[in-house]
Amino acid sequence: MFSPIVFTIGIVAQILFSGRMILQWILSERAKKVVSPSIFWILSIAGSYMLFIYGWIRDDFAIILGQIISYYVYIWNLGIKGVWKNVNVILRAILLITPVCAIGYMASDWSYHSTRLFHNSDIPLWLLVYGSAGQIIFTLRFVYQWLYSAKRGESILPRGFWIISLTGSLIIISYAIYRQDPVLILGQCTGAFVYTRNLLILQKESK
Repeated sequence: MFSPIVFTIGIVAQILFSGRMILQWILSERAKKVVSPSIFWILSIAGSYMLFIYGWIRDDFAIILGQIISYYVYIWNLGIKGVWKNVNVILRAILLITPVCAIGYMASDWSYHSTRLFHNSDIPLWLLVYGSAGQIIFTLRFVYQWLYSAKRGESILPRGFWIISLTGSLIIISYAIYRQDPVLILGQCTGAFVYTRNLLILQKESK
């Protein structure tokens, strides 16, 4: 069951994530090519922060894992776009250290937190592995995007990013349906549409 506060945190996170995809899609349609706008990365870091908190409250390791992997890639993209340096220094410090502090906190009492996260009676082990695999695939798109962009010295959202996004999204949707998690279902269904549309734009652009 969801408490109103937990549900609100999750919905706000998914609104931020869905908002970034919709804005990126609209700007890409206008430019008639796939673009990587700064607002995409700003909403990404904000949504990731909120979803990390949501995953922690829900004792959902799959969600936490996904956010930790992609979190600093968002910051790197903000940096290469020149946005990060304009963020308030205190806010930058908070954003940088929060995941590190969370990992340190878990490591300080690993026996308790491993039981809480890996032996959640609401999530069978096979489902945890399946959901985590989906999150890893989904999150590796940002590792791929980072490597692709770093090689070219600019923030780019290439074709491979959207293919990985769609694959991971479909896995997470099925995971969320089994978990009866409306927050994940809402966010991923919106994303799946945008991922497909970006692939179509890229196909049209290549022609």
